[in-house]
Amino acid sequence: MQRVLILKDLLDIATRQDELSWEPFHPGVDIYRLYKDGEGGAAALLRYKPGASVPMHVHTGFEHIFVLSGSQTDENGEHQAGTLVINPPNTHHNVISQAGCIVLAIWEKPVLLRNKS
Repeated sequence: MQRVLILKDLLDIATRQDELSWEPFHPGVDIYRLYKDGEGGAAALLRYKPGASVPMHVHTGFEHIFVLSGSQTDENGEHQAGTLVINPPNTHHNVISQAGCIVLAIWEKPVLLRNKS
C-alpha cells in the first residue's frame, strides 16, 4: 500500500526547498520524485539552477508543468510562477531557466529525449 503524500504550502516551496531529498536529474536540474505509476506516468518537483536546461524531448502523453517559483522558458515563451503549461502528446520542446525555478511536473507517459541528428 502506498503512503499518502501531503506537501503543505507548495506555493512557498522555494523557502523550504532544503527540507526535501533532491536527486540529480540533468546537469543543473534536481528532482524530488513524488510517484511513478508503473505505466510510465510520474510526478515530481524539478529544481533548476540559474541557467540550467533540459534538452529537447518529446511528450508521449500529456505533460503538466506548474511553475511554483522563478520562471522557465521554452519555444512558447517565458512562464512565470503561477503559470500552468500543458504540453499535449506528440509535442516537443527544450526548457531553460535563466534565473532558476521550481516546477511541479506531472507526466501521463514517459518523455523521450530526442536524438541529435
